This record gives sequence, structure tokens and C-alpha cells, in this order.
Amino acid sequence: MKNDDFNIMSNIKIIENLKADLLCIVGDLFKLLAKGSNVAQGALLECISGAIILLYLLAERLGYSHLEVDEEMKRKLKLGIIEEDIVEKENKDLSRLYNHIKDR
Repeated sequence: MKNDDFNIMSNIKIIENLKADLLCIVGDLFKLLAKGSNVAQGALLECISGAIILLYLLAERLGYSHLEVDEEMKRKLKLGIIEEDIVEKENKDLSRLYNHIKDR
């Protein structure tokens, strides 16, 4: 087996593990949200931040830089702001997130 073949197989295995971990975190998040107000806020934050980390790592394994992900997020947020998405209309959530990402 060539070294390149090993690297490709290793990368595929890592991608599959990241995908599985992401599914588990989303499942945990849904379980926590189903519990209602009895949930520890730290557990929710852990799930959310974990999912974001996994998505950045997955993007990188798929050939996208963190900067490319950030730029695409800003583009999508701008579009939602312009199109007055319901989340934007209600609370300016998209604008706040856009400003946060822009200022990093």
C-alpha cells in the first residue's frame, strides 16, 4: 500500500468520525432541548460549541479553510438580512451574528 493511499484512507476515516460525532452532538442537543427548562445551561453551550468546532474541522478536511467558511457565512447572513428573513425581522439576529463574525 502506498503512503498516499494510507493518507486518503486516514482522511476518509477522520471525515466519517467527524460526521458521526456531529450527529451525536445534534442528538444530544435535541434531547437537552426536549427536557425544557431543567437543562443545565452549560450542557447546551457545550453541545452548540462542539457542533461548531466539528463543522469547522469537517470543512477543513473537505478542503475549505476557516476563512472560506467565515466568508460564506457572512455572505449568507448578508443575504438573509437583505431578504428580511423572519429571524432578522423579529430580533435582528442575523445582523448581530454578521457583526460578530465580521469583527473577529
